[in-house]
Amino acid sequence: MYLLLIESIPALMKNWPLLLLFFCVSLNAQEINPAYADSIPTVIDSSYREDQFYFGLSFNFITDTPHFMDQNGFSAGLSGGFIRDIPFNKNRNVGIGVGLGLAFDSFGQNLFIGEDENGETIFRNLNSDNIDYNSNRFNTFLVEAPIQFRWRTSTFSSYKFWRIYAGLKLGYIYHFRSVFRQDANIVKQSDVPELERFRLGASFTFGYSTFNFQVYYGLNPFFPNSTVDGEELGVSTLRVGLMFYIL
Repeated sequence: MYLLLIESIPALMKNWPLLLLFFCVSLNAQEINPAYADSIPTVIDSSYREDQFYFGLSFNFITDTPHFMDQNGFSAGLSGGFIRDIPFNKNRNVGIGVGLGLAFDSFGQNLFIGEDENGETIFRNLNSDNIDYNSNRFNTFLVEAPIQFRWRTSTFSSYKFWRIYAGLKLGYIYHFRSVFRQDANIVKQSDVPELERFRLGASFTFGYSTFNFQVYYGLNPFFPNSTVDGEELGVSTLRVGLMFYIL
C-alpha cells in the first residue's frame, strides 16, 4: 500500500493545478445552510486594518533633463511591499500608512554612462556623436519606505471602496546599472559616484476596489552637480501606473 502511495506522488505533482482548482471549488461549495444562518452570530471587528500589502506597475518618464535627452524604448517599473495601516478615527477610514518595500525601474534613453581609463565617469550625448546603437538604458533597484495619509470609504463588511492615499516615498538605490548595446559591443556601468542614491518623491494613489491609479514624482535629481556639454544633467522621474492593495 505504501509503495502505491509513493508511486502516485509524481502523478499528483504533475496534476497539481487540477487539485488546486478542486480544492478551491470545494471551499466555495461549503455554503451555510439557510436554516442555521440566523443562529450564527455576526462579529464586528472594530480593529480591522486595510491595504497591508501593495503591488505596483508603472510606466516611467524621465523629467528635468537637458534639452538633448530623449526617451526611447519601453521604460517600466515594478514595486511591492508591506504597509502598516494606522487608523485615526472610530470609523477607521482616516489614518496613515508606514511601510517598507522594493522597487525596480528601467529607463531607455540616449545618455551614455561609462568611464575613462582613469576610472572617472563619462556622460555623453549619443545623438550629437552620431553613434549607432541597439539600446541604451539605466536601471535602478531600490529599497523604499512609503509614508501615506489615507482616506477611504471602507467598512468591516465591505472590500470594495473608494480610496485616496497621498504622501512621500523615501528610497535608497542599492544597485544601479547602465547598459549600452551595439552589435559587437556592450558597455555596463554600475559604479557611478555622481549618482544620488537617496531618493525622495511625492506619491498619490486613488481608485476604487482592485484597480487604483498611482502617480509618483521624484523630488531630487539622479545626477546633481553633473554636466554634459556644459549643460546641467539633473534627471528625475515620473511614474504613472496601477497599484493593487491586499489586506
